Amino acid sequence: MGYRQRHAIVDLGVGVGFRQPHYSHVLGEKPPMDWFEIISENFMVRGGRALANLESLRAHYRVVPHGVSLSIGGTEPLDRSYLSRLKSLVDRIDPPWASDHLCWTGTAHANLHDLLPLPLTRQAIDHVVARVVEVQDFLERPFALENVSSYLTFTSSTMPEWEFLCEIAEKADCGILLDCNNIFVSAFNHGFDANAYVDAIPADRVVQMHLAGHTDKGGYLLDTHSDHVREEVWELYRRATRRIGPTSTLIEWDDDIPSWEELALEASAAHRVRAEALAPAAAKRAPLEEARTG
Repeated sequence: MGYRQRHAIVDLGVGVGFRQPHYSHVLGEKPPMDWFEIISENFMVRGGRALANLESLRAHYRVVPHGVSLSIGGTEPLDRSYLSRLKSLVDRIDPPWASDHLCWTGTAHANLHDLLPLPLTRQAIDHVVARVVEVQDFLERPFALENVSSYLTFTSSTMPEWEFLCEIAEKADCGILLDCNNIFVSAFNHGFDANAYVDAIPADRVVQMHLAGHTDKGGYLLDTHSDHVREEVWELYRRATRRIGPTSTLIEWDDDIPSWEELALEASAAHRVRAEALAPAAAKRAPLEEARTG
């Protein structure tokens, strides 16, 4: 039995990030949207307006926290104060899972506020696995790691990134948050096959997928979350959805944030692409279901 089945991971549909420019509209008008993702650190507080907004959001939508500062690959001991505040948040909103990035973000003396890549080695796998187990046990709920976009590689690396991610997820018994845009960005920057990455990911480990836009800098792509999803990323999402099946999907748009109407249209596009990708499987199931009920 795979991870998704063991942990009863649900398909929430298509959601968007809960971002400040849309607070008034979302909380006041309660527009149609399957679910929302929040940046964990923005709500890891004891009270105030942030938690009031979160409670209003939770009253009408499913909410999933996504962190940016856990630094699961860092060499400093995990920050117990941070973990305690994260646990208070997840206990408050009772999400089906929590997530963060497969990266490091700095040291005890400096948070670089960036998602920095790791050397792809067995030593790094063992290091991260032990820390993921600690986090998942502490939170007492499923935890997922997201693949990050990257702009450099390490000469010490001994395997492709997908092998690194898959082995960590298997050994730590955690989920994967598969970011299709990050795969495309890193594949362009480093010259590997994005399709090979998607095809290597174990379907039963993927609990969520991300879609976003990026910026073409000519010689490299920069993951900016500042534009529409590119067609090549939609194609990766189609491919992943055909392999994995119905999976909670999020549109990330964090810079040059558009109107709610434009963001909602991007979520609608994800619904359409998802339905197209799942249609062949649904068509194959239909005759079997009719035979069972006939």
